[in-house]
Amino acid sequence: MPCVAVAYSGGRDSTALLHATLRVASAGGVEVLALHVHHGLSTHADEWLAHCETQCARWARRGLQVDFASHRIEARPRQGQSVEAWARDMRYRALRAMALERGCALVLLAHHRRDQAETFLLQALRGAGIAGLSAMPRVVEREGVTWVRPWLDVSREDIEAYVRRYRLKHVDDDSNAHTRFDRNRMRHRVWPALMEAFPQTEIALVATVAWAQEATDCLAELAGMDRDAVCGPDSLNLKAWQTLSPPRRSNVLRAWLRDCTGRPAPADLVSRLMSELPGTEPASWPVPGGELRRYRGVLRWAGEAPRPGGADTRATTIGLDRPGMHVLRGWGGSVVVTRARKGGVPLAWLAHVELRPRAGGEQFQAGIGRPPRSLKKQFQAAAISSWEREGPLIYSGGQLMFVPGLGIDARVMALPGQPQATITWVPDGHAS
Repeated sequence: MPCVAVAYSGGRDSTALLHATLRVASAGGVEVLALHVHHGLSTHADEWLAHCETQCARWARRGLQVDFASHRIEARPRQGQSVEAWARDMRYRALRAMALERGCALVLLAHHRRDQAETFLLQALRGAGIAGLSAMPRVVEREGVTWVRPWLDVSREDIEAYVRRYRLKHVDDDSNAHTRFDRNRMRHRVWPALMEAFPQTEIALVATVAWAQEATDCLAELAGMDRDAVCGPDSLNLKAWQTLSPPRRSNVLRAWLRDCTGRPAPADLVSRLMSELPGTEPASWPVPGGELRRYRGVLRWAGEAPRPGGADTRATTIGLDRPGMHVLRGWGGSVVVTRARKGGVPLAWLAHVELRPRAGGEQFQAGIGRPPRSLKKQFQAAAISSWEREGPLIYSGGQLMFVPGLGIDARVMALPGQPQATITWVPDGHAS
């Protein structure tokens, strides 16, 4: 049977949405899943859970296709962490987990028109950009779940009228009166004054949100075109990037950073990069979740990787004669072994290899007929940056066989017809 889930806190708005969904879905043979999250932040949380469970059981006895699921959050926000932000993040995680566990990929949320207008104002007061002023999307897909807000055009008064018409029982969250929370301060102190001075405030702000959402879509489309011209999967060509106008540079940089890190880039980071990226010297910038590295006109993203615990924790020997990915303990990465017809190392050489750090004085031959040269000169000739040289040197029988960033030494290349394999070094955070 098809399924739709509703985030059900027990409050007025979610109660009305769940009831309205049940009326429509039951007639269409669709099962409704009511999802309740017990945050554990209120002394009434157990009562709210009991109320929601009882209400769903009552509706089920009346023949409505509703199933109830709940999740109790045991964690607590860290000291100094925003309780609002923490609760929101934990709530969405719990809702997603419950929905997917029951095979439901569509979740309805009860945000209405005033919620949307308030979100716009709060984002504006925080100095948000166009994306932030777009407030809440009507439909968005994240990590296998589609979140839908069907009531963003519905007024609070209409929802209150619906609750009265069907005599729906709901709970009142006492924390909604606490003005230490930003949204509650907005509702109790700012919103009444705005509506008294400008009765059309709610409608006007929601209209502005629609314009911001359209502008955000246009900027995303433009960033996509620019990204194709100046970006790779984890790199940005700075020479090509600098041919763009400053607004387009900023726009595509934000989009690329979001692709790399999975989160919006802080405004101060973008501002700093806009002024510092045009330089030519090797440089790096710490960013949430990793590091940006500039070398020879290319900006690269390096995801955060576990730091090796010291030389004594590193693996020193390993067998690599089996194709696939081999994790090199303590080296901050893995090697991928792939069977090949040419250009590889004899498979027999990989049965037992040694892993060593650079000690100085190593010689590497980059090609057949070319003289061996020091690793430093080979790295420079191949434009390999210092951070791309990390990883172990791989030896077999005392012979240097593989160097991260340079590849297989020409002196150990397999002969035609020999079983052979290629080796690729993959730092942690770069595996696809």
